[in-house]
Amino acid sequence: MTFKSSLLIVASVFALSACDEGVITATSGGVAETAAMSQTETAEPRMGYSADVFFNTTSYSLAGGGGHAFSHQSGDILISSDETGVFNAYALNPETGEKRALTTSDSNATFALTWFPTDERILVTADNGGDELNHVFVRHADGELVDLTPGENVKAGFAGWSADGSYFWLTTNERDPSAFDLYAYDAETYERTMLFENTDALDISAVSPDGRWLALNRSRTSADSDILLADLTTDAAPVLITEHEGNIAYGAYDFTADSSALIYATNEYGEWNQAWSYDLESGERAPLIEADWDVMYVGFSPSGRYRISAINNDGFTDVTVLDTESGETVSLPDSVPSGDLAGVRFNADETEMTFGVTSSIAPNNIHWVNLETGEHRQLTEALNPVLEPYDLVEAEVVRFESFDGVTIPGIMYRPHNASADNPVPALVWVHGGPGGQTRAGYSAAIQHLVNNGYAVYAANNRGSSGYGKTFYHMDDRRHGEEDLQDIVAAGDYLRSLDWVRDDAVGVIGGSYGGYIAAAALTFHPEAFDVGINIFGVTNWVRTLQSIPPWWASFREALYDEMGDPATDAERHRAISPLFHADQIVRPMLVVQGANDPRVLQVESDELVAAARENGAIVEYVLFPDEGHGFRRRENRITASDAYLSFLDEHLAPEGADEE
Repeated sequence: MTFKSSLLIVASVFALSACDEGVITATSGGVAETAAMSQTETAEPRMGYSADVFFNTTSYSLAGGGGHAFSHQSGDILISSDETGVFNAYALNPETGEKRALTTSDSNATFALTWFPTDERILVTADNGGDELNHVFVRHADGELVDLTPGENVKAGFAGWSADGSYFWLTTNERDPSAFDLYAYDAETYERTMLFENTDALDISAVSPDGRWLALNRSRTSADSDILLADLTTDAAPVLITEHEGNIAYGAYDFTADSSALIYATNEYGEWNQAWSYDLESGERAPLIEADWDVMYVGFSPSGRYRISAINNDGFTDVTVLDTESGETVSLPDSVPSGDLAGVRFNADETEMTFGVTSSIAPNNIHWVNLETGEHRQLTEALNPVLEPYDLVEAEVVRFESFDGVTIPGIMYRPHNASADNPVPALVWVHGGPGGQTRAGYSAAIQHLVNNGYAVYAANNRGSSGYGKTFYHMDDRRHGEEDLQDIVAAGDYLRSLDWVRDDAVGVIGGSYGGYIAAAALTFHPEAFDVGINIFGVTNWVRTLQSIPPWWASFREALYDEMGDPATDAERHRAISPLFHADQIVRPMLVVQGANDPRVLQVESDELVAAARENGAIVEYVLFPDEGHGFRRRENRITASDAYLSFLDEHLAPEGADEE
């Protein structure tokens, strides 16, 4: 059987970070069937809820891939949750569903990475107020937290465990801010050894379970990339294994559990990423997974018996769990609700599996299945009990023809009260990127707007990922041109619908989507009635000159797509809203995090000042304790309240209907 997952692809760098108000997160299962039943019976959806009702839904996610999600001692499942308003790590009992807090941060979001393989220690990661300088900490059984990657301006990450559990791998840029080196940490003493000094600032992708092989990605352009293999038992330089001519993208997925092969992605054979295997001894290659959509990821259970793979299917993700011994796909119990699967994890002996189940009408819930007996339990209830699934709106894939005939896909959220007799105001929602993709799934911010009578159409303009490499590269070095015109055309499409008010259509977006929202108000000043810019780039000249040093591994590819600031500054200035703010005539809301390392606060400060100086109506919300994406629940609520208040005043001043 093939299942679905709403794992989000972040295809580029000016994209929303996890957990902010614009990301489509994973959604709950147990309520999905109830929703379908209720909507076909007599339940009437209730509208007009405040933002806190939607954001007081709890977010859950499982420990990261490459780690141990199940405790060897207790059998508890390691998760992250924001039930206190700030993300922390928890142990979730699969028998009772009871949660035990393992970290108690009241400020910085702290995310679970892995259990240690033989005891109750865990690894977690946290940055400082959204600055993206993540450190890795060990949490001892007594609750003590120890920073394994100390230092100012250091960014670190978890890269997996050795097969025997004697050491784990971390990456850190302490030696050179632009490059991540690989270290092995002794699981008992935390003494470390540098395994790979990354002098060429390559992208560390995967380490083989036996610790011998390191897969590295090298991006030449946004369309052309390579894989190199380093043998960590020698001092030899990494070896290129994807020599080719022309523009072909290669990227490593993972090594097999027995360390005999590397599984990698390539779009060499058509529009879509396929999964191929590379035999580490012979160098032979063979196709593994081919589909009419991109293969998103491939991974394995601890012994390699189960292979987990996902296909990006038109904004949804089809997940397949294959039993490689029998050649059969795993069938889940009928009691597992319909929806998308997210984050499949196994215990050490592969008798138990945990995963999230998601849909567009409920947030992610954690499930557990005994693979031997078929027993199933839903362990969490994420949706705020004030809400019922039938209060929410199902996502629908909708396409329209853009200004030049190109077909643009998107995700539509239509309010329950919208009809030809009661047309509603509407928003075009623009994803981050460039090169991101809005996917079907639960978004508290979108559901809040829709519940208050605003239609939301999340348009995947040309240049979005997920629709083939031709579509993806249509906006290369043309950002702020055809991709922006697609968003303007999406507004025109909304006005053509008899259930949308043609005098009340706005644009909203975060990160690169925030740039597009500001650009629409600037360069197409009559196209939208209002705009909401959430930490969007407004000055491309400065932004591309001040990218974080740890982006070095893909700087060349970024400049290939966006243009090199050394040679393309004139064009960057031409497409930057800041330098043309006198053209902004429609009301604009700007929302920004003070600690954002990607889109600096000054970007928003200057645009707000320039637009106000020219007489535009501009509202500004600044969070002193956030970065590129809002992780604190109270700030997400404040932001979403600001969106609605702004829209009620400037887009639909008579108020959105609630009946």
